[in-house]
Amino acid sequence: MTITSEVYIEGSEADPAVQAASTVRRAQRSLTGALRPKVALLTELKLGPEARERAQEALARLCDGPLRRYLDACDQTLYAAAADAPETRLLIRALRTSAAVLRRHLDALPNADEPPTVTSLAESIDAVFAAHLAIERTVLLPALAALPGVDLPALAADLETLLDGGTVQTPAVLDVRAISRGQRHPRVFARFARLAPGEAFTLVNNHDPKPLRRELQATYPGAVTWRYLESGPERWQVSIGRATAPAR
Repeated sequence: MTITSEVYIEGSEADPAVQAASTVRRAQRSLTGALRPKVALLTELKLGPEARERAQEALARLCDGPLRRYLDACDQTLYAAAADAPETRLLIRALRTSAAVLRRHLDALPNADEPPTVTSLAESIDAVFAAHLAIERTVLLPALAALPGVDLPALAADLETLLDGGTVQTPAVLDVRAISRGQRHPRVFARFARLAPGEAFTLVNNHDPKPLRRELQATYPGAVTWRYLESGPERWQVSIGRATAPAR
């Protein structure tokens, strides 16, 4: 018989939360490493018209592909998990505002036709994105790791999936009866994080999940809807949704 152990020292390299944060930082470094040289071509070198046009097109492709995909993936995973929690609500508003500013620059870049405008946009994209990533890295990731019920490793895995062009599972019915008790609440929290306002999923459990309800409502006050569809004695089904207008 093989016995496995998942014992680790919190904060060490074996800590799943540390590994998850490393996954996000790795994606950030990859993007920054691709972005900086392309920005430098337009901001630090005196290129001829044809070379400058090619450099602008290369930067626009990166921005419209991997960079925009990163912003969208973060919004669907990391931001969604923290959007309605009192501890992180304002932080997510700030990050989404920053992302909106960045998207406006990305939209303007392909059609910019004056060299000073192109240079200014490239510099702005580089600066805003660097500041945006720094806030994610130094503020958001530690906040997510400390947020009750949030499974940062699962969020990081979903982020990777989206960055690779895949899709994350959003089952309409989440049956946790075969899942170990310690993993049930994180699984439900991860599913809740993927809900848009007004959406819901059905939880199936083998007991009344009242402790889960208290935990969800404490973490996301005013944002959780809860409706029993079946109440035992052997099976409980609950419709769990994200409210359309969370209390502020």
